[in-house]
Amino acid sequence: MSQTQQHPQYPPFQPPQQPQQQIARNGLGTAALILGIIGAVSGLIPFMFWLAGILGVVALILGLTGRGRAKRGEATNKGVALAGAILALVSLGLAVFGAYTTFKAVDDAVDEINKSVSDTKAKDTKPSGGADAKDSGKDKGDKGGKGDEKPDPGKALEAGDSVVYDDDLTVTVSNAVAFSPSEYAAGHKSGNHAYKVTVTVTNDSKKKFDASLLSADARAGADGVDAEQIFDDKVGTGFEGTILPGKKATVVYGFDSPAAAKNLTVEVMPSFEYDASQWDLKL
Repeated sequence: MSQTQQHPQYPPFQPPQQPQQQIARNGLGTAALILGIIGAVSGLIPFMFWLAGILGVVALILGLTGRGRAKRGEATNKGVALAGAILALVSLGLAVFGAYTTFKAVDDAVDEINKSVSDTKAKDTKPSGGADAKDSGKDKGDKGGKGDEKPDPGKALEAGDSVVYDDDLTVTVSNAVAFSPSEYAAGHKSGNHAYKVTVTVTNDSKKKFDASLLSADARAGADGVDAEQIFDDKVGTGFEGTILPGKKATVVYGFDSPAAAKNLTVEVMPSFEYDASQWDLKL
């Protein structure tokens, strides 16, 4: 009787498994470097400090987080993350410096504007006749005379009075003189009366004055209705060009007033840098 010899069963051969390779998470470090570069460049551009500050904060957070990943072996760009964090600090420094210089420049500009405006406020008013009238009043011993009184700056000036600004620019307005506009005149209504007013600007300051910026408006009567400006030949053309130091210029304005009006209030503003002054002219 034959016996069958059994051989032991062995499991099939399996090759050794290779360890799984971990993918490096380098995105944060790279992003930190890019944002750090952009932030540092933005910090060098005037008025872009705000962008440098924002990018600096974001880049610093990403750089420190990326460096932490590299320490744990989750990333391989430790140097890139560190460079991004350093550039983030540079961006923040430039942002602080840019904000300081910008705000200081704005503050200095505001101070300069305020100083310029203060220099163009009316510092004095001269009554008709100027210094001669004042001296005449003293000689006559008339203490209550007009020459001894300084016009109240809160009230309108009279015809022929002058206002002197802090930079020694002087504006004088004459009395209102009735005239007859031509048939081609603009701004005159039938039934109204037309008046001419002469405005003289004397530039005793140390710099040129742009006379083209001067504006003159008027209101008529007790109700203060707008007196439309009349343009007729040489009346109402306004000032043009500049007035050199030590020189003066004169222009005649025309205004249309209701027939019943007894006064004309003329307001003259040399430019937006100057305070406006008013003259109350009797009609």
